[in-house]
Amino acid sequence: MGSRLKGKVIVITGGTQGIGKGVALLCALEGATIVLGGRDEQDGARVVQEIRASHNGEALFVQGDISGEEACRQLMESTVNRYGRIDGLVNNAGIFPRGTLVDTSEALFDSIFAVNMKGAFFCAKHAIAFMQQSGGGSIVHIGSTNGYKGSKDLAAYSCSKGALLTLNRHIAAHYGEDRIRSNWITVGWVASEGEVELHQNNGVSPAELQRKATSHIPSGRMQTPEDIGYGAVYLLSDESSQVTGTELHINGGIGL
Repeated sequence: MGSRLKGKVIVITGGTQGIGKGVALLCALEGATIVLGGRDEQDGARVVQEIRASHNGEALFVQGDISGEEACRQLMESTVNRYGRIDGLVNNAGIFPRGTLVDTSEALFDSIFAVNMKGAFFCAKHAIAFMQQSGGGSIVHIGSTNGYKGSKDLAAYSCSKGALLTLNRHIAAHYGEDRIRSNWITVGWVASEGEVELHQNNGVSPAELQRKATSHIPSGRMQTPEDIGYGAVYLLSDESSQVTGTELHINGGIGL
C-alpha cells in the first residue's frame, strides 16, 4: 500500500464501476479515504467491501442521483459529516447515449447534460464550499477526446464534455486563491464494462472490439480504468500542487 494520498478524503462520483471504480481502487491503494457516489446500492456496497478487504482502506458509499443539486449537496455533506473534510473530488459520473445532432431529442439532450454537466457543476459547487473552509483541495474532471469536437453520433455527449472543460478552466482561474486546483483528464477509448456491453448489444464481441481499437489507437490498445486512475492519483496528490487548469491526455494518442 502506498502513501501518496495518505490522510486525504476523496469523493468520486460514478465510483461503483468502470473508470470511477478504477480510480477509487488506486486512490485507496495510495492511502486515501474514499467516498463513492452512485445510484446502485449493491454496486456501491461491493466496491466498499473490496476497498476494505483488499486494500485495508476506509470507504463510504452515498446513494444518490447527481442530476439534481440536492443529491450533490448530500454527497458532500455526508462526506464532511463522516470524515470532517473533502480534499479531492473526481467528477467522473457520466452517460453517453448515442445520437447525431439531427436525431437528438430534447429529452435525450436534457438527460445527458443533467448528469454530465449539471451534476459536475453542483458537485463542484458544494465541494468547493467545504474546501474553502479547510484550506484547499483538488478537483479532477474525467473528460473525453469528444470534448473537442466529438464523434458525429455523440453530439449531446460531446457538447456536455466541452462544457465540462470550460468548468475546469473556470475553477482553476477563479479558485486558485483558495488553494483549490482543477484539472481535466482527456480519456480516450476505455475498455470499461459499459463500453464492452454497449458494443456487445450491437453484435460486437470483446475480441472484435479490441481488434478494432488496435487499428484506431496509435498506442495499439484500449485504455483501462487503471490507466486513468494513475493520472487521477497524481492530480489529487501533493505532487501536483502547482498543476491547475491543465488537460492531461490519457488516450493512447487517439483524437490528437
